[in-house]
Amino acid sequence: MTLPTLLFALLIALFYGAAYHLIRGGGFWRLLFFLGLSVSGFVMGHLVGIWRGWMVIPLGSLNLGMSSFGSILILVIGDWLSRIESGRESKV
Repeated sequence: MTLPTLLFALLIALFYGAAYHLIRGGGFWRLLFFLGLSVSGFVMGHLVGIWRGWMVIPLGSLNLGMSSFGSILILVIGDWLSRIESGRESKV
């Protein structure tokens, strides 16, 4: 992958994280959390697409479809897991 492709992929991943933050809301730390989740999901989706040979919406050497799917999937799962509250006291 070339440097322009990496920068474009990073730009798209950061856009997904910022858009998800705009939809779900939260503070500054939540924004950083979503940006990190989005970038890691984008990379994982791209790597899974390369590993399995699934090319969905290829854009040069970037597998945009699988990368986007991975980013959105990790954002949704990470947001869901981060909102689970643990019970401090026993209800017994």
